[in-house]
Amino acid sequence: MQLYKHQPVRIHNSLTGKKDLFEPINEGHVGMYVCGPTVYSNVHLGNCRTFMSFDMIFRYFKHLGYKVRYVRNITDAGHLENDADEGEDKIAKKAKLEQIEPMEVVQRYTVDFHNTLQQFNLLPPSIEPTATGHIIEQIEIIKEILIKGFAYEANGSVYFDVVKFNQDHDYGKLSGRKLEDMITNTRELTAQDEKRNPQDFALWKKAEPQHIMRWPSPWGDGFPGWHLECTAMSTKYLGETFDIHGGGMDLKFPHHECEIAQAEASTGKSPVNYWMHANMLTLNGRKMSKSTDNNIYPAEIFSGDNNILSKPYTPAVVRFFMMQAHYTSILDLSDEALQASEKGYNRLMDALDGIDKLKTADKTDFDVATWKQKCYDAMNDDFNTPILIAQLFEAVKHINLIKEDKETISAEDKEVLSSSLKAFVYDVLGIENQSMTKDDSNTLNGVMELLIDIRNEARAKKDFATSDKIRDQLVELGIQIKDGKDGTTFSVN
Repeated sequence: MQLYKHQPVRIHNSLTGKKDLFEPINEGHVGMYVCGPTVYSNVHLGNCRTFMSFDMIFRYFKHLGYKVRYVRNITDAGHLENDADEGEDKIAKKAKLEQIEPMEVVQRYTVDFHNTLQQFNLLPPSIEPTATGHIIEQIEIIKEILIKGFAYEANGSVYFDVVKFNQDHDYGKLSGRKLEDMITNTRELTAQDEKRNPQDFALWKKAEPQHIMRWPSPWGDGFPGWHLECTAMSTKYLGETFDIHGGGMDLKFPHHECEIAQAEASTGKSPVNYWMHANMLTLNGRKMSKSTDNNIYPAEIFSGDNNILSKPYTPAVVRFFMMQAHYTSILDLSDEALQASEKGYNRLMDALDGIDKLKTADKTDFDVATWKQKCYDAMNDDFNTPILIAQLFEAVKHINLIKEDKETISAEDKEVLSSSLKAFVYDVLGIENQSMTKDDSNTLNGVMELLIDIRNEARAKKDFATSDKIRDQLVELGIQIKDGKDGTTFSVN
């Protein structure tokens, strides 16, 4: 179904600084590239938020009926420490520390990355290329940039000439930086420096004798610069100009700025129409950092094995928590925030579990069609998941009123409400119903039936002290008892 023809999407474009109407290069198709992880350690929770945000965007485009080619890379070489052109390769450094092969490091943490994202219910991308799998393509781009005169060789390394490029192009247009200001605020080069200008960046680095990860090239044994891999892989699978490029806010400069320069220098074309950046995740109001022990990994949240949170939380609750903030805003993780999200998540799942059992009537007491369009309006406004979730809870409110016989719904509207609610929760937001396993559910139902029977017996004997005690203590545990004309029911808050 081609919903996209009736649901135009506006995207906050980092390149223009405003919300632009999304108009794909090829009608009905979306080409999207997102910078993936450097696989030298367990995936960081903040990175998970970025990938989760673009998973939601991927899902929504698919929901609208677009055919999406989503490319997310794996960086398995070339990413030096401090994101600079000096220092050790992050993967090679880890390999030396653990006395294993670099590709063993890559394999271990790629598996961890996939397992973690699977727990968060992320869809796999269409293509997941690696930097080491595209060395040839990277070398060919370097050759082209050299031919065009925007790069130079120095002692077996090749550097991009930012100053020369900036004469006819705008280096800094994505991040809003001016090259003149960058030059003013940068240290002067020493005699040992190979670069002509401090702002120049490596396209190819000569491998010193101790460097384990190395490949032959026209300039000698070495390895590609970190920025180059994304240019090579995005253009190979999406074309010289494609629709969307995404990543974390921290990649805007220098990584994405350098990608634009490389692409324009080699092809003469602007590589991307819409640049999108997801914001960071903080922990208890402070930046996440291993050095200050203000850090937590996904597995530690799921298991509860940490000294930060009071209890474990399921991946679905964490995903729901992350979807409650707009992808461009800073989000703070805390025990209180997760507890609130867990309560909201349980309310949402309770409504979804009960929606198909709602009794129908001749008329509906609220406008389902308008509600449904408001859900689309939220997502069409730069994927505004917090507004969408507010609309979902508007539906939950009406579902509960219908359960309590305070409102009615027609069979036709019930079908629209049910299918739409499930589509937005499960398909678009990607939130699974992990509130309890089937065995847990059966056990809880059995225990609650017993307690309700005991309470009903107490009420029949006018022992209201016992019946009220059962009700009140269940409320403290997050279980709400509701007495209706069809009997007593319960819900988990």
